[in-house]
Amino acid sequence: MAVSKTEFRAALGHFASGVNVVTTKTDAGKPAGITVTAFSSLSLEPPLVLVCIDKRARLHDQLALGHFFAVNMLAENQEEISRRFASSGHDQFAGLGYTHGVSGCPLVNDTIASIECKIVERFASGDHTIIVGEVESTSIREGKPLMYFRGGYNRLA
Repeated sequence: MAVSKTEFRAALGHFASGVNVVTTKTDAGKPAGITVTAFSSLSLEPPLVLVCIDKRARLHDQLALGHFFAVNMLAENQEEISRRFASSGHDQFAGLGYTHGVSGCPLVNDTIASIECKIVERFASGDHTIIVGEVESTSIREGKPLMYFRGGYNRLA
């Protein structure tokens, strides 16, 4: 017997995860991004990661058809950036410090790490698409991650 959506969501809320902003550039060359917690390493050889994007998300089609994405791992003081990319209806990059990575994807300033990936596979599963990326570039900085746990933002002790 399958669990209800409410029960499943409550159970998953007990899993602490890092907060990330996945970025890419549109076909028109404009920066685009979305906040995600569904991110994972997949393989060391070759270096692969995956992100899971809701099929209803505004960035879904761009990632489903695009070639590159970046994962920006947010620092504990970047909750506002997470909220900015979790909502739509405005220019998410207005006034935000970022650079363009080797792939052309936006890299948010002052994150604790960023990973740039070439998309190598996509899998439709349930209400999400799993995007697999081969890591082409990384950068890391000192700091603690912004965490999401039990429906809210948290920080490491």
